Amino acid sequence: MSEAVDAGQTYDVVVLGAGSTGENVADVVVRGGLTAVLVEAELVGGECSYWACMPSKALLRGSEAIAAARAVDGAAQAVTGAQDVAATLARRDAFTHDWDDSSQARWVRGAGIDLVRGTGRLVGERRVVVTDGEGRTTRLTARHAVAVCTGSEAAVPPIEGLADVDPWTPREATSAKAAPGRLLVVGGGYVGCEMATAWQALGAEVTLLHRGERLLEDMEPEAGDAVAAALRERGVDVRLDTDVTTARRDGTEAVLGTGDGEVRGDEVLVAVGRRARTGDIGIDSAGLTPGEYLDVDDSLQVRGLPWLYGVGDVNGRRQLTHMGKYQARQAGAAIVARVRGEQVSLADWSPFVATADRGATPSVVFTDPQVASVGLTRAQARQSGVAHRVVEYPLGSVAGAALYADGYTGTAVALVDPDREVLIGVTFVGPAVADLLHAATIAVVGEVPIARLWHAVPAYPTTSEIWLRLLETWRG
Repeated sequence: MSEAVDAGQTYDVVVLGAGSTGENVADVVVRGGLTAVLVEAELVGGECSYWACMPSKALLRGSEAIAAARAVDGAAQAVTGAQDVAATLARRDAFTHDWDDSSQARWVRGAGIDLVRGTGRLVGERRVVVTDGEGRTTRLTARHAVAVCTGSEAAVPPIEGLADVDPWTPREATSAKAAPGRLLVVGGGYVGCEMATAWQALGAEVTLLHRGERLLEDMEPEAGDAVAAALRERGVDVRLDTDVTTARRDGTEAVLGTGDGEVRGDEVLVAVGRRARTGDIGIDSAGLTPGEYLDVDDSLQVRGLPWLYGVGDVNGRRQLTHMGKYQARQAGAAIVARVRGEQVSLADWSPFVATADRGATPSVVFTDPQVASVGLTRAQARQSGVAHRVVEYPLGSVAGAALYADGYTGTAVALVDPDREVLIGVTFVGPAVADLLHAATIAVVGEVPIARLWHAVPAYPTTSEIWLRLLETWRG
C-alpha cells in the first residue's frame, strides 16, 4: 500500500529526468528566476555520465593513446608492453564515480534545484505523481511547464530467441567488469563500431554483424569504409550484408543464426538503435501515445500542448548528448521568456529554437580512425534536393598530419552550396580529427562565406591546414 509523503509541492517547472538534458533545462530556468524540481528514478547525470559517453570514451582512450605513440618512430620504441586492462577499467570506473551520483546530486542542490527521487508520471495538465522505490508518492504541480527529459533506451529487435540469450545493451557494454572472450556485436552504427574497437583492444575476440552494405551508413561512405578496414586490420571479423535471424544459448555459448550459418560467442551486444523512453510516464493522460517520440516544434514545445516540452532524446530529433544539452538551453530560454510574457521567436537561429538540429549537428565517432562530421552528407543533400558540390582532400598530405603520425591516412570531405558559396557539410576521417570539428561547425552554423574563410589562415604546421587545401581545391 502506497503512502503519501506530502500533500503536494508546486514549482514553476517540473522536469522529468535528471540526465544532462534535464539538468540543463532546470539550470536555465532557475537562472532565469523560476523554481524547478528534477525527478529521477535512476542516477542523477543520466545515460551519458554512467553508461554512454563518459565510460565508453574512457574505455577507448587507452588504446587510442598507445596507437598514437606507435605511429611515431622513436616514440614507438618506448611502447614495450600491452595495455593494462584492469587499470583501464578502473579509470573507466573513476569517470563514472563507481556509478554513484552523490557529486551530481550535490551540484543540483547547489544550483538551487530541488530533487525528488522516484518514477514520475503525468496525471493531468501540469500535474505529476512521483513514486519512490518503497511505493511512497509525492504530488508535484507545475505552475507553467513540465519538461519531459526521460531520454531513450536501447532498442532490442524481435529476433527469435534473442531475449533468452540475455544480450548486452550499450549499458552492459560500457559497464562490464571484464572483457568477454568472444563478443558478438549486432549493429554497425556509432555504438557498435566504438564498442567493437574498445573491447577488441581490451582482449576480446570480436565479430561485428551488420545488415547494411557499409558501417556508419548515415555518414559519408569514406567513414564506414575506413572504419571497417581498420577494424579488420586489428582482427575484428566484420560481416556486412548479414541479417541475424535467430539466437540461442548452447551451454554457455551464445549462438546467432544468419543467412550464412551460425556464429558463436560468449556475449552478444545489441546495438541497433534507440527508442523513446515514454512508455510508462503517463503521456496518455495528455492524449499522447505511450512509447512514441514526442512531436515538438523548434522551441521543443509539444505540439498542441503549450505547457509540455519534450527535450533531448525523447523527441528523436538528434540523439546525442551535446544536442540534448543544446535543446535544453533553448527550451529553458523559451520557458523563461513565455513566463515573463515575452515574445518567443520561432525563426531560425533565434535564442529560443534548436535550429542546429536541422543541418548543423556535429558528431564524432571515437573509433580509430575517428570520424568527425557536421551538417549534410552527399546522400542527405541529394535526398533534400540541396544544390551542392563535393570537395575532397587527403588529410595525410597535410604537413601537420604527416608530423602527427608516420603514414597518416585520412580524408576530408566538404560540401559547398555553389550558389551562396558557403559550407553545408564537412566530414573528417583520420586519427585525432575530433578537434578539427568545431571550426567546421562554426563555418556551417555561421554560414561563413568561402571568400571570408580564405582569410582564416591556419597555423603551420598543423592538421588544420586542411582548411587551406580544401579552399584551394574549391577555387581550382
